[in-house]
Amino acid sequence: MLKHVLSLRKMKIVENIKEIRLKKGITQEVLADCLSVDGSVISNIEKGKRELKVSELEKIAKCLNEDVLYLFTYPKRYIEQESVNTCTEDKKVSITFEVTPAMQESLLKLVLKE
Repeated sequence: MLKHVLSLRKMKIVENIKEIRLKKGITQEVLADCLSVDGSVISNIEKGKRELKVSELEKIAKCLNEDVLYLFTYPKRYIEQESVNTCTEDKKVSITFEVTPAMQESLLKLVLKE
């Protein structure tokens, strides 16, 4: 069994989102439009002046044309596509998030797409 374990003790999701955004040539204004907020909100999130809300993650992922989980694991995919295509073994992915109890349920629903 192939097992991938990922511990996100120091989540750098905001930095990951910024890097993905820049790599894809998406401006802060475009991302802001996806969230229906002012462009300054994205700037403040990227500068650490405003917290990123769990409810915004799905909208950001959709705008960036990426999976929500990829925002956490960037620059690596949580399962390499090559191993999915060439390996017939069962795969198990284990991910550890350290979040506040208030964020736990929302984050799980988002990642599990429930």
